[in-house]
Amino acid sequence: MWPRIGGLRTLALGTPGELRTNLNALVLAGVKTATAGLLTEYTAEGEELEQVGERLVLVDDDDQLVGVVQITGVEVVRFADVSWDFARSEGEGDRSIEDWRSGHAAYWARLGTRVTEDTEIACLRFRLTSADEGGIGTGDLGT
Repeated sequence: MWPRIGGLRTLALGTPGELRTNLNALVLAGVKTATAGLLTEYTAEGEELEQVGERLVLVDDDDQLVGVVQITGVEVVRFADVSWDFARSEGEGDRSIEDWRSGHAAYWARLGTRVTEDTEIACLRFRLTSADEGGIGTGDLGT
């Protein structure tokens, strides 16, 4: 199971270190409004897919609150069918869907999972609902 804070599931983007710090900064700046994950990770962790309206706690390397996001869309598609619209929403600077696919395939390969065109990807869209100033610093997850 993934960690919970205040009863909410956590969202730990990328891998710890510079990547997570950069991805969190993109979310806080409103540039990153989507993220992709392997459906097999949900199965391995015994987790359900996120639901539209669900709130997640965005965390840093120390599992400390960075912000709260609310899920606005969930779609499971084959890796080959991830849309350019979705890839752009990830806000990571990819110049084309081919760049996105190449970068994500390399990332997952570094983590030990080879993706194919048929690998199922959970495509999550979200919006930032609060950050540091918005009650997170005091632990108020109700906003």
